[in-house]
Amino acid sequence: MNKLLIISKEKEKYLSLLEQADLPDLEICHDIRKAEILLADPPLVIDLLDQFKNLKWLQSTFAGIDSLIQPNLRTNYHLTNVRGIFGQQISEYVLGYSIQYFRHFKQYADQQKKKQWQPHTYSSLVNKCMVILGTGSIGSELAATVKQLGFIVYGINRSGIPPKDSPFDCIFHISEIENAFQYADVIVSTLPKTELTMDLLNSQTLKNCNGALLFNVGRGEVLENYGLLNALESGSISHAFLDVFAHEPLSQECPYWNHPNITITPHIAALSFPEQVFEQFYDNYLRWRDGFSLINSIDFTKGY
Repeated sequence: MNKLLIISKEKEKYLSLLEQADLPDLEICHDIRKAEILLADPPLVIDLLDQFKNLKWLQSTFAGIDSLIQPNLRTNYHLTNVRGIFGQQISEYVLGYSIQYFRHFKQYADQQKKKQWQPHTYSSLVNKCMVILGTGSIGSELAATVKQLGFIVYGINRSGIPPKDSPFDCIFHISEIENAFQYADVIVSTLPKTELTMDLLNSQTLKNCNGALLFNVGRGEVLENYGLLNALESGSISHAFLDVFAHEPLSQECPYWNHPNITITPHIAALSFPEQVFEQFYDNYLRWRDGFSLINSIDFTKGY
């Protein structure tokens, strides 16, 4: 029997789903030393990894796994994450705030409190340009969604090559980021944290933006704080919508809190729902049991 240990805030839900699924040759294990498979929230297992003497495969319940690929952590096991379930939520987040901004909905809410009748001109989303950093499952689904509303969509990745069945109108290599940004009305970073992406959005790369909206829904470390504040002051970025931060919860001393052109949300743009996570674990377990390659495998050297 294959031994599974669950370490998650949603443990009881996963146990219920496991009971209903009745996966073959699998038993729940409560002994760290004996567990071969781990279904876990990454932050909860970082300090426990070395105690799993028989660990062969860890299925993350999150998309983000950067906490598990630090230089001092072990890599002698298979690591998989969750993909393909966050694109819809990210699209709703980006479009919701974009429409609110371009159609002045927040301004009208403020005017209502003052009983003020004052219409404002606005522009349609049609033919606006969205530049998406990251052309994986999240970036691609976001691109396909916003194209339905008339956006022109450019993608940026590390190869400069369009993904299969690409929804992007154009792909730029990551070295061409400044060139791509000059066309952007909206910039969205879905990038993971890697050596290549750390502080990628900085004073230099943001200086040629022409009043774009900036969304960070990937990893906080991609955005350099001074670079953002400088871009907002110069007007190259009109407004930043930030859902992820290098240190969470965000410090009370952070200048973002009181900045009029920064909107903060507490890492809620896309959540992992147990039912969706379990569906991927279910498929992966059957593949693992039968000796097939796992889906959504992480390359420790690349960091994603």
